[in-house]
Amino acid sequence: MSNDPFDRIFETMNAFSNTSRRRFLAATGSAFAALSASGCSTAPAPQIARAGNPGRGATGYGPLVKDPAGMLDLPEGFSYRVLSRLGNAMSDGGAVPDKADGMGCLDLGNGRIALVRNHELIPTDDAGGTLAHGYGTRDGAIVPGGTTTIVLDAETLAVEQEYRSLAGTIRNCSGGVTPWGSWLTCEEAPTGPGQRFGEGLAKNHGWVFEVPAAAGRQVEAVPLTAMGRFNHEAACVDPRSGIVYLTEDRDDSVLYRFLPKEPGNLAAGGRLQFMVATDGTRDSRNWDGSAMQVGVSKAVRWIDIDNVEAPEDDLRMRAAAEGGVLIARGEGIHMGEDEFYVCSTSGGAKKLGQVFRIRPGYDGADNRFELFFESESEEQFNYGDNLTIAPFGDLIVCEDQYTDPVNNYLRGITPEGVAYPFGRLNMQTELAGGCFSPDGKWFFVNAYSPTVTVAITGPWV
Repeated sequence: MSNDPFDRIFETMNAFSNTSRRRFLAATGSAFAALSASGCSTAPAPQIARAGNPGRGATGYGPLVKDPAGMLDLPEGFSYRVLSRLGNAMSDGGAVPDKADGMGCLDLGNGRIALVRNHELIPTDDAGGTLAHGYGTRDGAIVPGGTTTIVLDAETLAVEQEYRSLAGTIRNCSGGVTPWGSWLTCEEAPTGPGQRFGEGLAKNHGWVFEVPAAAGRQVEAVPLTAMGRFNHEAACVDPRSGIVYLTEDRDDSVLYRFLPKEPGNLAAGGRLQFMVATDGTRDSRNWDGSAMQVGVSKAVRWIDIDNVEAPEDDLRMRAAAEGGVLIARGEGIHMGEDEFYVCSTSGGAKKLGQVFRIRPGYDGADNRFELFFESESEEQFNYGDNLTIAPFGDLIVCEDQYTDPVNNYLRGITPEGVAYPFGRLNMQTELAGGCFSPDGKWFFVNAYSPTVTVAITGPWV
C-alpha cells in the first residue's frame, strides 16, 4: 500500500463512499478510529458563556475548560457558536455538504463578511443536492467537490445567505484568500482519464480555481492551468507583488510560486517556479539529520519549471532533480507582513511537524527560508495542517493527527516559537480552515466530518 497521501485516499475511493476521510485512511491500514457516536453530536451547540478575561500570557491563554456541549474545549473567557453544519438547508435549495476543509474570510463591505469554505469531496460522495453545472464529471455526473459560501452580518454573525459557489472538482483541500476579494480553492487530486484513480472522469484534475467572495451564486469553474497541476494544498498571495505561493501535500513536495503576467488577474497566465537553497540544502525534512536548524535562515532563489500541466504528475520530481528543497507534506500557508509561514505536517526529526518562515526579497534583498518551529513531542504539536496568522501575531494551527483515537487541537505558536493549546475538538475528526474576521473579533474554524463550522470569540490580546 502506498504511503503517499494522494494514493492512500484514492485507493479506496469507490469502496468507501459517503464516509469521512478518516474512514478512507482506516481502510488502508493507517491507525485511525472510525467516527464514534460520542464524537458525532447532533444536538445544537449554543453559544457557551464562560467567565473571566485572563488575556494571553507568555505561553497562551491558560488551561482549556471542558465544553458542557461536548464539542470544543476553549480557554476560560472564550466561547463559540455554530454557524453551519452538515445537512442544513442552504438558501439555494441545496444542503450543506460534508468534509469541510480550508476556508477564508473576506470583507464584502456594508457590514457583511463571507466565509468561502472548501469541501474535500471525492466523486462518490454526496454533493448535498443536484448540481446544475460544474467543471468535471465522472460517468456523466458532475463530481461533487467544490466550495460553499456563507454570507454573515459582520457584527451579529447572522447568516444572510449560504450557497454552493463552485462544483465539479475533486478533493478541494485548502487554498487562500486574495487581496482582490476572492478565494483560491485547490484540488488535491492530480488524476484524470486513463490515469490512476481516473476511471470515468472526463477531464484532468489537480488545479487551482478562483471563487469571488461576492459571487452570490455558483460560479463557472475555470481551472488556472498556468499555476500547475499537482497535489495542491494551499495558496497565499503577496499583496506587494501579486505573486502566489503554493504548497503541495506529498512526502517529497517542494514549494512553488506563481508569477502572474498581470497581478490580480491570474487567468491571464504567468510563470511557475520552485524554490532552491543557494547553499545547496536539498532536504528540509530533518528525517535523516538536521539540515535545517530552528532559527537559522538560508538564502533561496526560484527557478522556472516548464510543462506545468504535468500529465505525469511529476512537477515535484523534476524540481527536486534540479535542486528544489524537499518539504514533508507542505500544507497550510498564510501571508503576514512581508513574510509568510508554511506548515509541514510530518516534517522534523520526530516527524510531528514543522513550520517554516519565508521572507520574499524586496528591492533586491535575498529571499530567505527559515525553520521557525519543529515539534519535539506529541503534547507540543502533532501534525499541523491549516494555519493562519492571528491579528495579535501568533500562529493558530489546526491539527490533523494520525493517532488512535484522534485528539486534535488548535495550537497557538507565539512569535518566540512557543507552542500552546488553544482549543481541543471532542470529535473524531480534524480541525480545518481556521481564519479570522477582518476586525479580528472572530476566529472561524471547521470540524471536517461531519461538517460543523463555528465562530470563536473571547479576550484576544
